[in-house]
Parts: sequence; structure tokens; C-alpha cells
Amino acid sequence: MKPYQVPENKRFVGREEELKRLDEICSERGSKILVVYGRRRVGKTELLEQTLRDRGLLKFEGRENRSEQQQMQFVMEQLGAYAEEPLLARVPVQDWVDVLKEIAERTKKGRWTVYFEEVQWLANYKTDFVTALKYVWDNMFRHNPDLLIILCGSSPSYMINSVIKSKALHNRSQYELPLKELNLLEAKEMLKDYSPHEAFDAYLTLGGIPEYLKLFNTKHSFYLNLCKQSFVPGAFFASEYERIFTSSLGSNKHYRQIVAYLSRHRYATRNEIMKHLKLRSGGALSEELLDLEVCDFIDGYVPYNLSSQSHLVRYCITDAYMQFYFRFIAPVKKEVSQGDFRSNPLQALNMNAYEQWLGYAFERFCRKSHRQIAALLGFGGVKYRSGAYFSRKTSEQQPGFQIDLLFDRDDKVLTICEIKYSQIPVSSSVIDEFEKKLQAFPNKDKKTIQKVLISNRGADAGLQRRAYFDVLIQLEDFFAPHIWR
Repeated sequence: MKPYQVPENKRFVGREEELKRLDEICSERGSKILVVYGRRRVGKTELLEQTLRDRGLLKFEGRENRSEQQQMQFVMEQLGAYAEEPLLARVPVQDWVDVLKEIAERTKKGRWTVYFEEVQWLANYKTDFVTALKYVWDNMFRHNPDLLIILCGSSPSYMINSVIKSKALHNRSQYELPLKELNLLEAKEMLKDYSPHEAFDAYLTLGGIPEYLKLFNTKHSFYLNLCKQSFVPGAFFASEYERIFTSSLGSNKHYRQIVAYLSRHRYATRNEIMKHLKLRSGGALSEELLDLEVCDFIDGYVPYNLSSQSHLVRYCITDAYMQFYFRFIAPVKKEVSQGDFRSNPLQALNMNAYEQWLGYAFERFCRKSHRQIAALLGFGGVKYRSGAYFSRKTSEQQPGFQIDLLFDRDDKVLTICEIKYSQIPVSSSVIDEFEKKLQAFPNKDKKTIQKVLISNRGADAGLQRRAYFDVLIQLEDFFAPHIWR
């Protein structure tokens, strides 16, 4: 058998926790199954190939829009190439049991990694593949103590519901590795030639998706590169949205409709989404919303002091690229395809609107990075609840009222954060705005209030002299290595 050859990627960065986890799994004696999942472009393939390239890697890829028979035949072709037995491609196979038996027969001795890529396509979103794997695992695969089987997919909802939760693979030496986007520090390492401010704007705009970040180079500014990748015919980001749904969420039309609806609103309630979809029952919607959350495309958040099951839950798009696509690319797709911005792609991006949009992205980043903020403020070891604050009462009295981030700490302190994104340092005018929020906030337990300003450009001299905020967190603070460990 001739394993799959993977060249070393010397530009591979980050993933320290995942690399440690994979090393622990591979070091354990005995055959095992590892299930890996995450949204498209998050770096699953690169992580697995770079980590396991010297471990007898046999990679079998699912292909988009192929029948189950075609998927099985393609796997046989790949096996034939590894085994240097071209006639294997002609062996008639009736089901996945036949295919997996052929693989098991050739990996029954020695250290092998059998890696199935895009399992949702291999399985055609059905359960036959997993059921067949259970049978061949019990009777053949598991007898090789040096065998690792990897099931990897870009449809987290399928991987969780049809693979991880499958009774077929229950208690069969199974490990799970959900792969999330890179954190800010890892993303900055990919964008090491950009200034901290440009790298941060890149992270707010595209998130920590490695396949997106590696498109950027230092020949041009991030903004020019972004526009070239978004607003000229054939631009990567102009068509990426369609590719995301192809690999991650199958053909259910509601997924697209939900995301499109949320793209037109800063947030929406479950009832508002159900009304938009013209659904009478919310059972199916609950599963669809959960699927989108598992994929990290949307998030449902409630006031920090309420249960996640609260009727006050608000849904919003959290995937940075999707937010950018709907706000700036989708409205000009016709002009982009016509080449209207070919000679000057920067013309397509309204910088004033973009900077305002970055402000909302900064708020989402801070809510998601609450552990890092707690570490910066020195109470990372204190138990707390964090999140936004809003209520029906305050929303009625002050439409749009919301405290974007606060920490309700067990040491009887409420840390309330004012989050500001701007191109200049924040002035003392922020004080009146923040005071109004404090007056509307019900501090029923009379806890001590800690006032925190989080600003990408810091505070101007006037605001600093007034010493109104107890702590100021600036952009540079988010690049402190210790807070990401």
C-alpha cells in the first residue's frame, strides 16, 4: 500500500490545543474512530493532513452531487491507486459493507489512518454509510490496534446527528474534535505583515477562517485586497456564499431563508422568523436554528440573567463573512458580474458604512471573547455570567436600548462594558450615553458597578483626565498571548 503523500506546509500556524489533542489520541493504544467537523474553510483538512501525513494516511473523499453508487465506485478507485491494484476500480460493489471490507482487508496490519473526507457527501446525507461502518468495524477494523479511522465533514449538523449520536457507533472507541475558527492571535500570525489595526479589521470582517485569511498578502492594503477579492468578476468572496450552503447545509431551503431574513435585521426573535417563513409549528424551526448555530453561522442570545430557553432569545448572524457578504456584496452582485468595479474595486465599498458595520462586528467579537476580557480585567478565576442585557420594559422606554456586554460576578461586582469602534480615540461624550444605560439598568442586588470602556483606538486626553471609567481596554490588549491560552 502506498499512502497518500502530503507535502509539509511550513506556513501552518496555530491549532496548539487541537494538535495536542490529536497527539494524545494517536498515542493511545488500540483502534479508534475520530469524528471531526466544522464549517467549510475552517481548516479541517489542513490540520489533519499536516498532523497525520506520516501516519500511513489513506484519504477517501466524498464528491458533491454524486449518487451513492458513484461515491462507492470513486472510493474503490482511490483504494486501487493506494494498493496499486487498478482492477479494484472495476470490482462491483453493492453497498458500503463491500467497500469498507476491501479497505479493512488491506489495513488489518500496520499503522494506518483511514481518512474519510466530506462524509455527508459520501453518505448522501443518509445513514447507510455509518451503519455499514459499524458492521465492518466490529468484524474487521477494530482488530488492528494501530488503526485510526477519521470521519470528517463540513456539515456539523449531519456529523453530530447522524454520526456522533448514531447508535451504530456508540461506545466504539469514538473521539470527537469540533474545529472552530482561529483565534485573533493565530489570525494575526497569518497576517503578520499587517499592522495590528489592519489585522484586527480583517478578523472582524472575515473571522478566523484560514482559507480566507491566506488570500491576503502585503502587496496591497487589507482594504484593497478585500475589495479585489469581493467586487470584480470571478472574485472569491462574491461566490463563496453559495459554496458554503452546498457543503454545510444540504438542500433545505429554510436555512437560506433564515439567514437571508436575519441579514436584513440586526437581530430577530424566533416568532419573527417563524412568521417570515409562514410556519404554523415551531418544531422543525427549532432544529433548523440549532443546525445553523452548530455551524457557527448564527447565534441565539438572551439577556445574561435568563435561561437560554427564554422567549426573549434573539437570533443574529455571527459568521463574519456572511455578515459582510449580505451588507456589501449581495446588493451589488449584478454590478460586480458586469465588471463595473473592475478598474477601481475600492469604489464598491462605502467606507463610512463599512466602519459603522465594523462597530457591530466589534460588539459581537467582545461578547464572544468574554473569557479573554475577564482575564484582562483580572477576574478570570471568578465565577460569572456574561452577555448582553435587554428587556421588554427597557426596549419600550428606550427603543434599541441594550447593554452590549456585562459580567455578573460571584464576588458581588457587576462589570458593565461600553464597546466603541472608531477611527479616533473616544471622547468624553460617551459618558452621557453610558450614564443613561446605567440609570435604566435594574441593579436589584445593589452590587458594586465596575465601568469598563473597550475601544479599538483608546480614549482621548479629555476622557482620560475625567477618569470616569475604571478600566480602559484597547486594541493592543487583545493581542496579549496569555489571554488566549
